[in-house]
Order: sequence, then structure tokens, then C-alpha cells
Amino acid sequence: MRWFGLQRLGSLVLCALLIAPLPAAATEVEVDVQLFLAVDVSRSMSPRELEIQRRGYAEALVSEPVVKAIRSGLLGRVALTYVEWAGPFSQRVIVPWTMVENQRDAQAFAAKISTNFNPAMRRTSISGAVQYATGSFTGNGFISNRRVIDVSGDGPNNQGRPVLVARDEAIEAGFIINGLPLMTREGLGASFGIDNLDAYYRDCVIGGPGAFVIPVYTWDQFPAAVRRKLVLELAGRAPALPLHRASAKPKADCLVGEKMWQMFRDRSFMP
Repeated sequence: MRWFGLQRLGSLVLCALLIAPLPAAATEVEVDVQLFLAVDVSRSMSPRELEIQRRGYAEALVSEPVVKAIRSGLLGRVALTYVEWAGPFSQRVIVPWTMVENQRDAQAFAAKISTNFNPAMRRTSISGAVQYATGSFTGNGFISNRRVIDVSGDGPNNQGRPVLVARDEAIEAGFIINGLPLMTREGLGASFGIDNLDAYYRDCVIGGPGAFVIPVYTWDQFPAAVRRKLVLELAGRAPALPLHRASAKPKADCLVGEKMWQMFRDRSFMP
């Protein structure tokens, strides 16, 4: 009788476990926009340029216009990540996906950007950065109507898949890509950069509803350019001043970077 009672008790416990509700799955947090900041750290960037970039983004994020833009949305919160990139498989997450909804959050995010200044990495693969960015949104814990990839860089794509292929796939998947071409021509950027980098970004890199390019010609323009770009992206508003808009039919050579690198290899007898 005792064994029968224990057996019956075990059966009741098993039934209770089977009919008990499963733990609720983690829900995604809704935000006004998810913004992937893809920052070029290829070897063409000098140490001074790398530091200016980090400090420029950190200062812009805590500025009053940017914090106001974050708060101006319907929900008053956004999701951000800051990732440095170079070659096709060279991406370095500096700040993972993080929700920002006030000045304190922005300051914490900015502090992580400016804590360490890592060295540059080899080559320039905008296509690799875009492909990595699109995958980063999956399972990041957030959901929004707008998903924006913000690419800054000082030269054209020269490794990995053609940039148009990666760009078009991202647009088809519903992403918006904006550009911040750095036309400062400092360090190795003077050798591997191109004069019409702004047109290259317009024709070959950016795309999606309202996509735009804000070129930087001198480093003293960088802080203001980053602030303006972030305000437009975070607030989701049409710019008051004309910008370089995405072009339906590219006029720039979207393979110019690959051609330049091949010429460099041929001249240097590189394997």
C-alpha cells in the first residue's frame, strides 16, 4: 500500500509538471529606432583620426540636440550599438546593443566609446560591415519600425563582396543605410582614398527611405557632422537643409576600390 501511495503521488507530480505553463519567452523591447553605428578603423586611418572619431561620437551622443532627438520619439527610447570595422571579417564591438532613453544612458554609452582606443585593422570592406550589421539586428532584444545602419569611412570598398550586392540585400530586407564619408585625406587615406568619395557613398553605399550622406572634408567639421547625422537618424525627421540623397542609377564606379587595390598589388608584386 505504501509503494502504491508513493507511485500515485509521483504520477500526480508528473502530471502537474506537464500541465504547468512554460516560462514566458523573453519579449523584445520596442524602441523608436535601432541604430547600428559602423565606424571605419581600417589601416588608412591615422591614430589621430581614430581618436577624433571616438571622441566625436562620444561628445555628440551626450549633446543636448542628440538627447532631445532621442526623447522626441513616440516612445522616447532608442537602441544603439557602436562597432568598428575594417576587412570582411574584421568587426569589433565596442558597445553592444543598448537602450538609451535619457542623458544618463547617453553618458554611459559615450563613456564606453571613449574608454579605450584600439589600433587600426587591415583593409576596407564596407560590404562586410553592412552584412555584419544586418545580422546583428537579429536577436538583439529590440524591435522597431526603423532599422538604420550608419556607415562612416575614408575610402571605397576594396575587399569582400561588391558593395552594391550587400547594399541591395540590406535595402530589400528593410534596412536604411546612411553614410558619413571622411574626405580628410590624412595618413594612408591620401593613397587609398578617392576624390569623389561622397558621390561613391551616394551611389554605391546608402539606400532605403530617406537615406542620406553627410560628407566631412576637414576634421574640424566632424563633431558637427556627427551631431547632425545622429539627430536626423534618431528623430526620423526630414532634414532642413539639402543632403546628398541616394541615387537610383549609380554614376560613380562602385568597383573603384577593388581596382585600386589590384593596381597596388600588381605594382608591389604582392602575393
